[in-house]
Amino acid sequence: MFGVKRGDEINVARKNMALRLLVIAAASFLMGVNINTFVHTGGLLPGGASGLTLLIQEIFKKYLGLSVPYTLINISINAIPIYIGFKYIGKRFTMLSCVVIVLTGVLADVLPGYVLTQDILLITIFGGLINGFAISLCLLMDATSGGTDFIAIFLSEKRGVDSFNVVLGINACILFTGGILFGWDKALYSIVFQFVSTTTVRGLYRKYQQATLFIVTNRPVEICREISRVSNHGATILEGEGSFEHCERNVVYSVVSGAESGRIVRAVKETDPEAFVNVLKTERVIGRFYQRPTD
Repeated sequence: MFGVKRGDEINVARKNMALRLLVIAAASFLMGVNINTFVHTGGLLPGGASGLTLLIQEIFKKYLGLSVPYTLINISINAIPIYIGFKYIGKRFTMLSCVVIVLTGVLADVLPGYVLTQDILLITIFGGLINGFAISLCLLMDATSGGTDFIAIFLSEKRGVDSFNVVLGINACILFTGGILFGWDKALYSIVFQFVSTTTVRGLYRKYQQATLFIVTNRPVEICREISRVSNHGATILEGEGSFEHCERNVVYSVVSGAESGRIVRAVKETDPEAFVNVLKTERVIGRFYQRPTD
């Protein structure tokens, strides 16, 4: 009996890993195509490890006349972030991220580039969209494209520090250097590229965003139990009075991960179809807030 159950768990784990590998392979392909088709065509710097890699490639090509493979530079840049990932974030997470880093680099080196358009604004916007979508696919599979993503996750998850300013500072240095060496127009378009990419990621990946739930219900205990079951978060039951019927009402208050808020709302409506749910975007949480561990 226990052997059968254990075997089922192993099969589920293998299928889950196969799915993750398939998705991150597709994301790596998109990033490789994006680099050769949009980024190189527009002379853009995407930011992070990819942007620094392309910047170093251009410096070697322009000032030393050398063509250095993308893979070699990118892996070298990611050495310290990969160490941070293994030591502080999660071994499986870091291994999958290494797959993304290596596969993206190899594809960027071997795939041919296509010029779809010479319109720099179209290149910037659609290149940013594709980049953000590919990064989101990796993050949804508990992997990352490397570089500043490792640093951002480490600071957000393990240190409780807002990583936005750190990543922004790194990208600013890359763009400033690129602007001095290769022209400010490309640097400014690269800012638009990064903005579109970041906005896309924030819209698709919400693990590190929080949502506040106010749930008016007659079944507060069951609702709290469902919130705990779905998200492992606690809740507070507030006593109130309905202004129309002047009868007792209970309000369940909880702050949860933005990525889990949809599933929680569905569970709430299944538990109490008459519940009134208000979901608010949370700007900041101070205190203990549960984050699912990264494997």
